[in-house]
Amino acid sequence: MNRLLTVDEVATWLQVKPRTIYQWVHEGYIPVIKLGTLVRFDQASVLAWVKKRETPGRTRKQPEFDLS
Repeated sequence: MNRLLTVDEVATWLQVKPRTIYQWVHEGYIPVIKLGTLVRFDQASVLAWVKKRETPGRTRKQPEFDLS
């Protein structure tokens, strides 16, 4: 099993507030492990969740030049 992360660790890693993480847990948006009243996150599961949400960056269209 991978390392279990706390709400604060995940919030720091994702650069959001702990309150946002709790909201995502409540909404079922982020994968979570509940141990009684404790909320923990499997590091590999959160990483996979983040990667699943990656989108390709925008590329700038190169200007077209007529060199004739």
